[in-house]
Amino acid sequence: MLEADLVSKMLRAVLQSHKNGIVLPRLQGEYRSLTGDWIPFKQLGYPTLEAYLRSVPAVVRIEASRSGEIICYAVACTETARIAQLVARQRTSKRKMGRQINCQMRVKKTMPFFLEGKPKATLRQPGFASDYSISRKPNSALLRDRESALGVKADMDMPPYPDAPVQRHASMSANSRFSPKSSSPASFQTHISRTCPKEVNDNLNQTVEKPNITPPASYTNKMDEVQNRIKEILDKHNNGIWISKLPHFYKELYKEDLNQGVLQQFEHWPHICTVEKPCGGGQDLLLYPAKREQPLSSDQDPEKELPPPPPAPKQEVPSKGSPEVMPDVKEKVAELLGKFSSGLWASALPKAFEDMYKVKFPEGALKNLTSLSDVCTINYISGNTQKAILYAKLPLPADKILKDEGQAQGDFDIKSMIEQEYLQIEKNMAESADDFVEDITVPPLVIPTEASPSVLVVELSNTNDVVIRYVGKDYSAAQELMEDEMKEYYSKNPRVTPVQTVHVGQLLAVNAEEDAWLRAQIISMDENKIKVCYVDYGFCENIEKSKVYRLNPRFCSLSFQATKCKLAGLEVLNDDPDLVKVVESLTCGKIFAVEILDKSDVPLVVLYDTSGEDDININATCLKAICDRSLQVHLQVDAMYTNVKVTNICSDGTLYCQVPCKGLNKLNDLLHRTEDYFHYKHMTSECFISLPFCGKICLFHCKGKWLRVEITNVHSSRALDVQFLDSGNSTSVKVSELREIPPRFLQEMLAIPPQAIKCCLADLPQSIGMWTPDAVLWLRDSVLNCSDCSIKVTKVDETKGVAYVYLFTPNNFPDPHRSINRQITNADLWKHQKDVFLSAVSTVASSPGNRNGGTPAPGSPAESLRKSHPEVIKKSVLDHSFSLEELPPPVHLSRSGEHMDVYVPVACHPGHFVIQPWQEIHKLEVLMEEMILYYSMSEERHIAVERDQVYAAKVENKWYRVLLKGILTNGLVSVYELDYGKHELVNIRKVQPLVDVFRKLPFQAVTAQLAGVKCSQWSEEASMVFRNHVEKKPLVALVQTVIEHTNPWDRKVVLYLVDTSLPDTDTWIHDFMSQYLVELSKVN
Repeated sequence: MLEADLVSKMLRAVLQSHKNGIVLPRLQGEYRSLTGDWIPFKQLGYPTLEAYLRSVPAVVRIEASRSGEIICYAVACTETARIAQLVARQRTSKRKMGRQINCQMRVKKTMPFFLEGKPKATLRQPGFASDYSISRKPNSALLRDRESALGVKADMDMPPYPDAPVQRHASMSANSRFSPKSSSPASFQTHISRTCPKEVNDNLNQTVEKPNITPPASYTNKMDEVQNRIKEILDKHNNGIWISKLPHFYKELYKEDLNQGVLQQFEHWPHICTVEKPCGGGQDLLLYPAKREQPLSSDQDPEKELPPPPPAPKQEVPSKGSPEVMPDVKEKVAELLGKFSSGLWASALPKAFEDMYKVKFPEGALKNLTSLSDVCTINYISGNTQKAILYAKLPLPADKILKDEGQAQGDFDIKSMIEQEYLQIEKNMAESADDFVEDITVPPLVIPTEASPSVLVVELSNTNDVVIRYVGKDYSAAQELMEDEMKEYYSKNPRVTPVQTVHVGQLLAVNAEEDAWLRAQIISMDENKIKVCYVDYGFCENIEKSKVYRLNPRFCSLSFQATKCKLAGLEVLNDDPDLVKVVESLTCGKIFAVEILDKSDVPLVVLYDTSGEDDININATCLKAICDRSLQVHLQVDAMYTNVKVTNICSDGTLYCQVPCKGLNKLNDLLHRTEDYFHYKHMTSECFISLPFCGKICLFHCKGKWLRVEITNVHSSRALDVQFLDSGNSTSVKVSELREIPPRFLQEMLAIPPQAIKCCLADLPQSIGMWTPDAVLWLRDSVLNCSDCSIKVTKVDETKGVAYVYLFTPNNFPDPHRSINRQITNADLWKHQKDVFLSAVSTVASSPGNRNGGTPAPGSPAESLRKSHPEVIKKSVLDHSFSLEELPPPVHLSRSGEHMDVYVPVACHPGHFVIQPWQEIHKLEVLMEEMILYYSMSEERHIAVERDQVYAAKVENKWYRVLLKGILTNGLVSVYELDYGKHELVNIRKVQPLVDVFRKLPFQAVTAQLAGVKCSQWSEEASMVFRNHVEKKPLVALVQTVIEHTNPWDRKVVLYLVDTSLPDTDTWIHDFMSQYLVELSKVN
């Protein structure tokens, strides 16, 4: 019996980790990634997931976005309110700013095989060199110490670990250590012993002190030289320079690369430069020369300059409503304070005043203490103007009084002169600000670094000139914030007037419709109107001159948001009017996920519509929409077609046929000419695929001729999945085996629609149900690759693209009783084996990119590829000579006290997560590619499986090395991925023997436990916090204990984890979790 309370509790934990909510279609996946199970809404008595969510308003808040998507938010209860605040403090959180366009779509993973983390070359090793080093060499193998970076020295005990070898910095002292202690408050530090007991759960109490390290003298000299050089550059750019441009100028002047770490130090160098953050919300910063003190006049003697006044306490300006203190009251206050030689607190003045004079102190007089300054001395204790001590003023001699009056008058004259000068300077700056607008450089637009950013398509003239706007915090949200500031500035500033003279190319502020203020650039002019291009939107408009104003420099810090891109795969037809019309109708005014293939000035992209259940490749959809309809086969109901060739039979009984037509004849002729072209032309690099992407049409050589294929999935830079457009087969190939379509044939090749027609056998008995392997094999043996079959069409389903037919072999046409439809109803073919579960639903679900269920049909191009592939491993999968006991050696782990780079693919809680050695990941990628190629070209076999044995299993569209954990009665098996640490359920037919060549690399997944924290049971909220900080991230680990075992998958390691992704701070995960536990204990 499922407990609804437990489901609600887990659901709240999932939702609380996403402050921006979770889109309804993604909720099940997020829930399962945490709990391992789906949300059991049907078992709870609800027909749909949405119905269940609406029944628990105390747990889930459902809202509809602007785009119509349903978004689920967590409703915090009293028990988890504090936890929600802790989750909100995580640095992985994302906050909306301004009126950001809502585009919470499913992210399109362009390269699903690659890791979502930093590559080895950019994984910053912890070490003090990251703070000191000016060169580009890798950082030291030791953690940075923020205290030592400031030159702080302290005596600390050395850690109990042996000295870690230092390979990259010979100048490092030998007693430098790797330390798990961070700069957290002392109350959160865990104090533990130096011994390591045998039990794993008891050896989590050990911590290591870290020493202080002072920078070498060479560092100081080098840093002084860098600072002087930067000062010279800034002196040449008095109007400021963008921080992103500084490395370029530095390299040009001094022929050296500027260390990127220096860019983070500018805010701490006020004597070198002044840093200004643009008000428009851009990513870049402005650097100015260091501020200098302005002399009062040019001929003023420097020695006679007035010293700067001491910093006065912050005082509150008296408001108009504050009462004026009467002179008689002041006299009494002066007399009263004379009795308190040590001073009197201002808050105690009313009580003392009333006790002495029997008169109530005036209300509100304390709000304006400055009015008493002529009768007493006011000493402010803090920034609070009400917290002060009052002292009686001592009487002054008469000559001193006269001298002070003269000095006060002189001070007043100097103060007035300074104020007038500053007012004049501000006035001149305001008047001349617009004159320098043309000299201000707008920073270039930086392409987002995320894998699949969102874009809004504005307009296009051709597919090589598509105007887009990036959607996100630093893009559309920053632009909207800037436009709000522009509206505030231009609407409420009476001194701003329309410009009188303009010129082509000038940047202006335009008062557009609905009282909006936009940035624009002049394109052309006539007598009364000017044509402008709105630089943040990409479209042009003719407007009157009275609507244009000079653009204030403060609104030039944000990059122009409108940019252009090219649609990949459509370059050769970029100006085709039909193609442009199709693309415009499908894209303009809509938001898409974008895969950026080439980050050039005009990036090459693929657009994906991720708003539905499936991701739709817009580029491929547009290309197929403009195919020549006259070359396409239009099947008619009750029509008979002869000389039909069956090219593919899927495991769910679906057929792919080629019907003689004009398009097929033209295709065969074109492929023949292509064969002659490649035969007489020398193969060059231009013939190979340099940039593979989903939806690209190219050529593949199979069975002695070239065939058209479409890339359907890119596994890596070496392996990908393709579908044969004219036969319906799918397989995996190497990128090096594909060829570009020759330019002379490209346009003709793209105009021919796919010649494979999807068919199903009509009028099969309902009792047949799922197709059995025997029925599929009988159908393949009867008609596959037979070129003189015949069909009779009974129904055409346009929505599914399927034709229902009667299929005849040459000798049985046209007798319907002797058709394949009737012959296949033989009862012997439909006897389901108890251990075989083969159906269309399971096939499609297990491999969405493979229409034939992953099993190449005999005689098909994929089957021919398997037989003729030169690099196919010759050892048969049915060869039982290899031993199931033959296992690879265990993966290498660092010794106790040493560090290593790791990647965390799976994290349940601090007591159980999985690590992979970062140095071995590239070998695992190569192994995965080889397994995909090998098993996709190998015939699927049904084998007898055993528990606790190693196999290869297909999960989704990849092959993994797995340990079989259990056999279920419904045809599924439970497996453990030995390289990634995940548990999965797969169909038993997707399990194959693991051949010897894939048993050489050690299994990469190692179970781990976090050191430095101790907790008997981790709550789901704490587990979620830990998971968000470590899962799918490259980290640095300090090994404490390695627990060996005979089975490599049973090894365990206890270690500290350190996140070194921030530029100036190392985050020790155990310290963070310790602080979390302390906060959680306060809540409880």
